[in-house]
Amino acid sequence: MGKLPARHAVLGILMSMVLGATIIALILMVVQNQTVDRPLGPKYGIVIDAGSTHTALFLYRWPAGKENNTAIVSQVGLCDVDGPGISSYGLDPPRAGQSLVKCLRDLKQAIPAGQWGATPVYLGATAGMRLLKLQNATQADEVMKEVSKAIQRYPFDFRGARILSGVAEGAYGWITINYLLEGFVKFSFQGKWLHPVGNNILGALDMGGASTQITFVPAGPVQDPQTAADFRLYGFNYRVYTHSYLCYGKEQAMKQLQVQLHTVNFSQNISHPCYHTGFRLNLTLGDLYNSPCVKKPTSFDPAANVTFYGSSDPEKCSQLVQRLFNFSGCTFSPSCSFNGIYQPPVNGNFFAFSAYFYTFNFLGLVPQASLSRVNSTIDSFCRRNWTSVKTAYPSEKDKYLQDYCGSAVYMKALLLDGFNFTQNWNSISFQKKAGDADIGWTLGYMLNLTNLIPSEPLAPVTGVEHGQWAAGIFFIVFVMILSILVLFILSVRNTAN
Repeated sequence: MGKLPARHAVLGILMSMVLGATIIALILMVVQNQTVDRPLGPKYGIVIDAGSTHTALFLYRWPAGKENNTAIVSQVGLCDVDGPGISSYGLDPPRAGQSLVKCLRDLKQAIPAGQWGATPVYLGATAGMRLLKLQNATQADEVMKEVSKAIQRYPFDFRGARILSGVAEGAYGWITINYLLEGFVKFSFQGKWLHPVGNNILGALDMGGASTQITFVPAGPVQDPQTAADFRLYGFNYRVYTHSYLCYGKEQAMKQLQVQLHTVNFSQNISHPCYHTGFRLNLTLGDLYNSPCVKKPTSFDPAANVTFYGSSDPEKCSQLVQRLFNFSGCTFSPSCSFNGIYQPPVNGNFFAFSAYFYTFNFLGLVPQASLSRVNSTIDSFCRRNWTSVKTAYPSEKDKYLQDYCGSAVYMKALLLDGFNFTQNWNSISFQKKAGDADIGWTLGYMLNLTNLIPSEPLAPVTGVEHGQWAAGIFFIVFVMILSILVLFILSVRNTAN
């Protein structure tokens, strides 16, 4: 008889365990039901960067049901369109749309068929189309219509083709960099979203073919409201300085140098100090003066030819480049860049991308190099003759190779003298990617238009991941079954005794 109370005690304990396990299982089921639904499969988005010299399609992916949670969007595809930028098709707009077909087809194959209709597609045209709009608004409108028609032939959620302002281009590039590098918010090991401590917000230096942008958070207030952009991201307010210089992208700057030389010397053969000795470039005057970025002579024969021949003179090249900038006439002096544009002192660290990266990468100066090394490398390269340069870089196309000297001299002058990085050169990193994503305005543009960046702080992460929840429930159910089995065995033995 003495064993019966002990058995009753064991039965009581086991019954308590079963009851406790049941309560825990119910709590876990309630928590799981309160978490955000997680549809099967990821979501996709496409942004088409219609630049002045080329077009590229970027494919992004993020977990479905995860909008407004950061650090989740990844670049999973990139397709470079063959041929020039869409702005070059002003005289034949249908070809602008046709140029996109191959890349649209390729990205369609990269997205599951069930996701096609839910995939937003945006096209943003930049400085090349801004220039065409100034030059011939009708042609610009026709080009945008044709690219829109081409995209609409595919089963995506097309959300429009737009010509971006320079301010928007600069601001979206700034958002992209700081989003990818967790400058706005980061996820802690404790399951919380935290605002990074200290000055971790990076500035953005973008160099395109027709324009260049500088965007950063200044140490003090922005005095000129026309150069300010305000954002509220993850509960924090940001006022950034941003300005876009139309006609100061790489291609248009190189054209300005040619026109400067031709304006001084109207002869048919002109020495060009930024070209290598032995290099010759033949142009018609129609091609030379085909941009609104240069002032045309009162009268000239568009079919007439001009030949530029290189002289490998970096000092004269630098002097020529300096004449691109006007350092007088700024209302906000001394807080100025050039051409009368207000700019507060540069602040923090910067990423320089697009043509900045390609030029400095070619010269072996990425991601960072001392100013003395930059000076010596550019000087040495610019003094070489065309034969030695061609021999050293046989796979490089002439249209790129011919301009590396001039573009390097120009970009260095722009950064040092134009943007006033003389005392802050070491704050610049020349980068193409952040993580696995290309740096540029496209990701920031998509994040903004798809509301993937919230204005208010993110809530702490709660709930249990599906795999952990399933494992927990399995364990609890196993314990319950085992407990019931033990109870049954003890009951049988008790009855037998």
